[in-house]
Formats: sequence, structure tokens, C-alpha cells
Amino acid sequence: MAEVVRFGVIGAGGMGSGHCGMLGTIPEAELTAVADIDAGVRTAISAKYSVPAFENATELLESGLVDAVIIATPHYDHPPIAVQAFSQGLHVMSEKPLGVTVSGADSMISAAKEAAKEYGSKFGVMYQMRAEGPNLAAKSVIESGVLGDIRRTNLVMGWYRSQAYYNSGGWRATWAGEGGGVLINQSPHALDLFTWLGGLPVKITGTTRTVLHDIEVEDEAFAVLEYANGAHGYLYTTTNQSPQQQGLEICGDKGKLTLDYSGLKVVLNETSVSEFTRNNTEMWASPETQPYPVEIPQEGEIKSHAAITQNFARAILFGEPLIAPGEEGLNAVELINGIILSSKTGESVSTPVDRAAYDALIEELKASSKRKTNVVENRVTDPKFA
Repeated sequence: MAEVVRFGVIGAGGMGSGHCGMLGTIPEAELTAVADIDAGVRTAISAKYSVPAFENATELLESGLVDAVIIATPHYDHPPIAVQAFSQGLHVMSEKPLGVTVSGADSMISAAKEAAKEYGSKFGVMYQMRAEGPNLAAKSVIESGVLGDIRRTNLVMGWYRSQAYYNSGGWRATWAGEGGGVLINQSPHALDLFTWLGGLPVKITGTTRTVLHDIEVEDEAFAVLEYANGAHGYLYTTTNQSPQQQGLEICGDKGKLTLDYSGLKVVLNETSVSEFTRNNTEMWASPETQPYPVEIPQEGEIKSHAAITQNFARAILFGEPLIAPGEEGLNAVELINGIILSSKTGESVSTPVDRAAYDALIEELKASSKRKTNVVENRVTDPKFA
């Protein structure tokens, strides 16, 4: 068995350039090829890392130089490249989101299942927040059942992006180039964490709007959620907020979990709400509460994106369970599509989202998409990643 996985990065500017550098920090991984449609980008990356560079994904996939690929292209390209890679027996790590549409994500998952049967191919999605200690601890709390039946969920992701950020690429913040705004670009990590912990709602009533930026897609979105067990939820996401914040709550019959920038906090009721409500006889009484001690897993020296990539490589080499399996990336796309479809139709949307309805909507939105005139091209990786 090989000691390292040979990786190719498809889309080597922006986030892709960060992945190229990151691979050198992972003992089980090696960068062996890159592909990018921009000649200047691929030439520079090729020279920097001394690897062959290709003009397009097909050339890289057929080169025989890679065992696995990281897809870091604009969103619409994720499904077709992944499907092609799987058809050749390669392993695929997709940047978030899996795709613009649930039908596109479906095609990736279907191709991954076939490739797994025929070639043993692995499929991962870059949801690096799953590798963080507090989030892993929160998952353990949820799976332990100590919160009891979930009654309420809440997610707030208030981030900021400048107009210069949106002006940095002709594809950014357009229906034709990106397929959405804050929901499909900034929110997928938070939406993945939200559904990983709280589950996927069965009904979504959403609103999207453009409040601050000169863009054709949304810079703010919010939704009311309903779950199969009768629980309700709310989410809000924007790129208009500073100071920034991100946090979620999951409230159950026996207690509440809060996860935000300050860390993880779990408080349990000494008596469940349902039992206390049935049996208590005092007018102003309420359940007593106690903090619930949670052990936060120690993160290794390799963190964030690199931790997910290392885990992916170890899954290929040694069969290690994936932290972020590709098929689980569908949940975030269900939420994204559901909120946009609900907003555009003015009606509540059930999950799984109607594939044909969303495909028709996105084609309408793409047809109305306008060429940007304020572009100042700038393909720079987020410095927090680089």
C-alpha cells in the first residue's frame, strides 16, 4: 500500500492555492498536480510547488499523476468534475458546498456510491469545523441523548464582507457564476454544523434579501424551521454584520446546548421540563438547573482544513472513518435551496427539496443574471486559511 496519497488541486487560485500549501503539512499527502483555467495562476503555482500544471480538470484527471483530487473551483463546477473523477476511480474531496443545487449534489453522491463499489473511492467534503474540539464535544453531547427530545434550534451567523470582496471576481455574487449569495458562499460551514447537531428540518419558511451590497444575490437570509418531531427552529445569516458573531443553540426537554465563539456550554435540568410540568404543584416554580461538564477533545498539531484533509488521506490509506463524509454535505444544500425556493415562491418548502422545482428556479435566475461591470480581479486566499 502507498504511504502517501497523491493529490491534485483543481482550481488553484483563491482557496485552491491555500490547499496547495496545506498539503505540504500533511505526512500522508503529497501535491502532485494542479489545474486552473488561468494561465498565470497555474504557471505560478506550478513553479512554486514544482508540480505539473494543467489547463483544465480533464487533463489532470487523465494524467495518471493523482490518486485523489480537491475540487476548489466555483460552485457550479463541483458536480461535473466530481462525477468525472469518480468515473476514473479517483477519490474526491469537494470544497463546500457540494453544488449549487440539490440535484447536482445528488449526482455527486450517486457517482461516489458507484465508484466506492467498483474502485473503493472515498468521498469527502471540506467541512473543517467538524474537526474542532468544541464541535466534536457538542456532537458527543447530542448523540448521548442527555438533552432529551429536542424542542428548539437556533442559528445566527452574522459575518461581514466588503464590497471590494464582491468586486474581486466576475463570478462572485451572481446567479450565473456563484448560484447565490451569503447562503451558498459563507453559510455552508455553519449550516453543516447546525444540521450535523440538530438534524435537517422537514419544513422551511424562508426569506432572502439584498440589504447593503451592490450584488444581485442575497446578503441576508432568515428562516423558520419545523422538524419531524414537532420541534421548531430559526436561523439567520448575513454578510452585513460587524462585530461578527456565530452561535447556535439546541434546546431539549432535559437541557440546552450553546455553542459560539466563547466555546461550548451545556446546562441540564434536574427534572425534565415535561415531567416537572406534569408533577409540580408550586405556582412560580421551575426546574432547577446544573452545568453539565463536557470534556473537549484535544486537537492535534494539524488543524482545520488540514485536519479534514489528513483524515481523508488516512481514510484512503487505512480505512479511517471520515469526519466529513461527502454525502452528509447534502444537508446544507437542502437548507440553502429550501430557503431560496421558499423566498422566491412565497411559500413554505418541504425537505427533501423538490429537485425539478429548484432546477427550474435556478435556470430562471441564471437567465436574468447580468454581467458585472465593477470587477477588480483579485484571486487571493483568505489569510485566515493561508
